Amino acid sequence: MHGTARIPSQKKKSAKAFWLKQLHTWHWVSSAISLIGLLLFAFTGITLNHAADIEGSPQTVEKAATLPANLRAQIAPDDQPDAKKPLPAPVAAWIEQAVGQRGTGEAEWSADEIYLALPRPGGDGWVSIDRTDGTVTSEATSRGWISYLNDLHKGRNAGTVWKWFIDIFSVACFLFALTGLVLLQLHAKKRPSTWPLVAAGLALPAILAIIFIH
Repeated sequence: MHGTARIPSQKKKSAKAFWLKQLHTWHWVSSAISLIGLLLFAFTGITLNHAADIEGSPQTVEKAATLPANLRAQIAPDDQPDAKKPLPAPVAAWIEQAVGQRGTGEAEWSADEIYLALPRPGGDGWVSIDRTDGTVTSEATSRGWISYLNDLHKGRNAGTVWKWFIDIFSVACFLFALTGLVLLQLHAKKRPSTWPLVAAGLALPAILAIIFIH
């Protein structure tokens, strides 16, 4: 009888040890994946909170050029209604070489002008092409690396790849926090201060929000 009683107990301990090992594995893997992202987002949380105090002076670069005649024919005025569409590939390549601005993306085509907006993290830019004489004007503005990191934090004008990174990073952070919570629960009996500290972590921001945010 004593031998059979020990079997379920051993199985229970074995299962607990298995899941504890799995939790530790998921916890350290998710922490490793999200570590650099957490440092970045924690740092930019501070810079965003004090953006008005540390904002740099924007620097703007203006350039002008004239589109060659063979390319001008590809954007010549026509009777088509205003539309949004990319620049022809040869024109886009020439823009990048001539004024140092990206020539890809959806441009606004009107009867006499093509306007290509080029927003990006930490700055802004645009290219304008006169469809009649081929005059190209461009402007690129940089607000500094702090603004660049702040925009990455917000996902502002950072593109699809960065959007996917934020989603994957968020899942890793969620797993890190969730496995940490379960590990806290498993070790809470030996650490009496566990749940009071968790409760304080929940109560403090809630109290501050209720009292000071209106």
